[in-house]
Amino acid sequence: MKGFYRSKYTTPSGEVRYAAVTQFEATDARRAFPCWDEPAIKATFDISLVVPKDRVALSNMNVIDRKPYPDDENVVEVKFARTPVMSTYLVAFVVGEYDFVETRSKDGVCVRVYTPVGKAEQGKFALEVAAKTLPFYKDYFNVPYPLPKIDLIAIADFAAGAMENWGLVTYRETALLIDSKNSCSSSRQWVALVVGHELAHQWFGNLVTMEWWTHLWLNEGFASWIEYLCVDHCFPEYDIWTQFVSADYTRAQELDALDNSHPIEVSVGHPSEVDEIFDAISYSKGASVIRMLHDYIGDKDFKKGMNMYLTKFQQKNAATEDLWESLESASGKPIAAVMNTWTKQMGFPLIYVEAEQVEDDRLLKLSQRKFCASGPYAGEDCPQWMVPITISTSEDPSHAKLKILMDKPEMHVVLKNVKPDQWVKLNLGTVGFYRTQYSSAMLESLLPGIRDLSLPPVDRLGLQNDLFSLARAGIISTVEVLKVMEAFVNEPNYTVWSDLSCNLGILSTLLSHTDFYEEIQEFVKDIFSPIGERLGWDPKPGEGHLDALLRGLVLGKLGKAGHKATLEEARRRFKDHVEGKQILSADLRSPVYLTVLKHGDVATLDVMMKLHKQADMQEEKNRIERVLGATSSPELIQKVLTFALSEEVRPQDTVSVIGGVAGGSKHGRKAAWKFIKDNWEELYNRYQGGFLISRLIKLSVEGFAIDKMAGEVKAFFESHPAPSAERTIQQCCENVLLNAAWLKRDAESIHQYLLQRKASPPTA
Repeated sequence: MKGFYRSKYTTPSGEVRYAAVTQFEATDARRAFPCWDEPAIKATFDISLVVPKDRVALSNMNVIDRKPYPDDENVVEVKFARTPVMSTYLVAFVVGEYDFVETRSKDGVCVRVYTPVGKAEQGKFALEVAAKTLPFYKDYFNVPYPLPKIDLIAIADFAAGAMENWGLVTYRETALLIDSKNSCSSSRQWVALVVGHELAHQWFGNLVTMEWWTHLWLNEGFASWIEYLCVDHCFPEYDIWTQFVSADYTRAQELDALDNSHPIEVSVGHPSEVDEIFDAISYSKGASVIRMLHDYIGDKDFKKGMNMYLTKFQQKNAATEDLWESLESASGKPIAAVMNTWTKQMGFPLIYVEAEQVEDDRLLKLSQRKFCASGPYAGEDCPQWMVPITISTSEDPSHAKLKILMDKPEMHVVLKNVKPDQWVKLNLGTVGFYRTQYSSAMLESLLPGIRDLSLPPVDRLGLQNDLFSLARAGIISTVEVLKVMEAFVNEPNYTVWSDLSCNLGILSTLLSHTDFYEEIQEFVKDIFSPIGERLGWDPKPGEGHLDALLRGLVLGKLGKAGHKATLEEARRRFKDHVEGKQILSADLRSPVYLTVLKHGDVATLDVMMKLHKQADMQEEKNRIERVLGATSSPELIQKVLTFALSEEVRPQDTVSVIGGVAGGSKHGRKAAWKFIKDNWEELYNRYQGGFLISRLIKLSVEGFAIDKMAGEVKAFFESHPAPSAERTIQQCCENVLLNAAWLKRDAESIHQYLLQRKASPPTA
C-alpha cells in the first residue's frame, strides 16, 4: 500500500474491480516517477493522466483539459493545472469509480467528498466538517487556503488513517464515511478529528514544509493539536479537549517514560528510520507540548506568531527553530529555551510537591526529576526541563491562582491567603506535560474533590492517571490506586470513565497471569455497575454525544467482565438484531457484539462471521473484526486468526483482528504470538517498512508479563529483522519486563486487598 498502487473494491453487484491510488509519504514518490524525493527539494508539477474514459481521474489541482487519446477511443487524456511549488511526498493521483457530494466554503473554495459508487450520502458529514474547517483555519492563521479546490476521497485499501496530499486528501473509508443509521458516535467524532487534522496540514506541512524528517513532529504534532481546536469549534458538545488528555496526552506519557523512547526531534538517515518516527511521540507528545506552549503563550500571541511563521516561510521549508523564533518575537517569552528542553531530550519530569501552612499562606516545595516507568530515576546528572506550572486551589478550582516557570531542580513557592482546609492542586487542566506526586497529606485533601466533583473533570482524570502510573512504576502501591478508583462512584464524565477503564484494562491484562483474575473482574463490576444502572440501555430524551459514548463504554466493560444482567440483556438484544426484529443502534453494537462473543460458543462466532459478510459498510466490518478476538475457546481463537489473513479482511485491518485476539484473553495472547511467528513471512511482505508492522508487533506482544517472553521476542526479531519496527520491538521487550516486575512487586498485596474487600464490602 505504498507508491502508486492498486486498491481492490467490490461493486454493489458483487464484481471485484480495482482503483489506482497513491501514497507517497515518506519516501515512495520515487516508486512512481523519478524525482529528488526529499521534502526540501520543492518543484511545481504538471500532471496528465491517460485513463479509461468511464473512470474518475483526480490529482492535486483542478482539471484544465480533457481530450480523446489518439491511439484508443476508450481512453482520454486528463490534464491538471500546474501546482504551486511543493514537495514530492504530497503529490497524488487517483483513478477509479466514485460518486461525490460538493459545496463551496464561505470563502469560495470548491470542496468535494468522493465516495464509493452509490454512497454519496455517506460523504455529507465530512463535507459539512470540511466546509466549516477551511474558513476556521483561514481565520486562525490569517492566510487564505492556497488552492482553488480541495477533494477528500475514500480509498478501499489504505494503510494509514488518511494522508494530507495537497488538494487531494486520501482517507480510509472509516475515517471519512458516515451513515446516519449505521455509524456510531465515536465514528463521527473520529471523522471530524481526521478531517480537521488533514486540512490543518494544507497550511502547516504543505504550504510550509519541514526542512527534513527530523522535524516531522512539527507537521504531525501541530496538526494533532489543532484538529482538537477545530473540532471544539465545530462541535462544542463533544468536550473534546478533555478527551485529548486521555487519547493523546496520557498515551504519550506512557511511551515516553520508557528507556527506549526517543526525543521529539530525532536525526533521520535512512527511509526505515522515517517510518519508525510515525509514532505516539511525534504525534501525541508533539501535540501535548504544543498544547502546553499555547497555554503558556496565550491564544492571541500564539496566533500572531503562527501567522508570522506561515507568511515568512510559505512555499518554502522550515525547521523547528524557525517556529520558535516566530512565536518568541510574537510573545516576548523565551520560547526556544523552554521548548528545547521538551523536544531535544526524551522523557518528561515528575514534579514532587509538599506543602506547609505558614499563618495565612501555603508554602510549597517543588522538585523535579525525570519520570521513569521503572521507578525513581537512578542515573547521574538528571535531565532538567523548563516547566510551565499552574497551581489552583479549592477556592476557585477552574482558574490558576499562580503561574510560574520552573527552570531549576527545586523551587519554593508561596501561595498567599490559602486557608488550612483548602486543597492545592498542580497542573490545572492537565496541560503541563509532567506527572505530579503529592505528599500524602496533600493527596488526602484532594481525594474528596473526586467524590464531590469539585475538582474539574480533566483534573480528576489527571490525578487518577498520575497515581496509576506511579503505581505501575513502583513508586506507590497499586492498592492505593484501587482505593482511589473506588472514589469515582459518582463520576458523570465520559472521558474520566474512559481513562479509568483503560487503566483497569491494563491491570486486568496484568492479572490474567495470576490465579485471581476473577477477583479483579468482580472489582470492575463493582466500579461500573452503579453508573451502568443509572444509564440503562436506551438513550433518554435530551441526551447527547457524550452520553452515547459513555453508555457504550460502560456496557462493554460490564459485559466483558461477565456482569449477569448485562450479559442477559445483551444476548436478548443480539438475538432480536440477528432476527431482524429490532436492529441494534450503532452505539450499542460494539458492546453487545463483544459481550455475546466473550461468553458465546461456535454458533455465536458463526453468526458474527455472517454479519461481517453481509455488512455493506466498512465501519460495521471493522467493528466486528475488532471484537472477534474476545471469543474464549482455543479452537475458535484459531478460527479467528485464520480469518484475519483471509480475503474477507482488508489488508490494513488484519492487524486489528490479530491485535484483538492478543488482547482478548491469556490464551489469545499466546495463540496470536505463535500465529505471527508461523506466518511471519507473509505478514512481513505485506507490511514491511510501514508503521502497520510496528502496530502489529506492539498489539500482540505488550500484554506478556514473564521475563523469558522478553528474551523470546528479542531473539525472534534478531533472526527475523524488521528495520522500521526496531524501536517498537525494544519498547515491547521493555514493557514485558516492567509488567513482570510489577506482578512480582504488587500481585500479593492486590490479591489480599480484593479478598478483604469481598469479606467486608464497602458501604456506599
